[in-house]
Amino acid sequence: MVQAYILIQTEVGKASTVAETIAQVPGVIQAEDVTGPYDVIVRAQADTVDELGRMVVAKVQQVEGITRTLTCPVVHL
Repeated sequence: MVQAYILIQTEVGKASTVAETIAQVPGVIQAEDVTGPYDVIVRAQADTVDELGRMVVAKVQQVEGITRTLTCPVVHL
């Protein structure tokens, strides 16, 4: 199992709607609107890194109102 944080920038005024929409995507554990340089932070999981990448590109980045994403895989050192 691979987990990651996805940091999302949105259009002005869209953070809440984006977080609510992304929360419904299979594999998303949590989606929260936040303040700071990013507007939404998502915790997601998938069976493989490739599957996680496909989820980000095919599902998350397709949500209306998103302008940029940064995916940060969780590592266990």
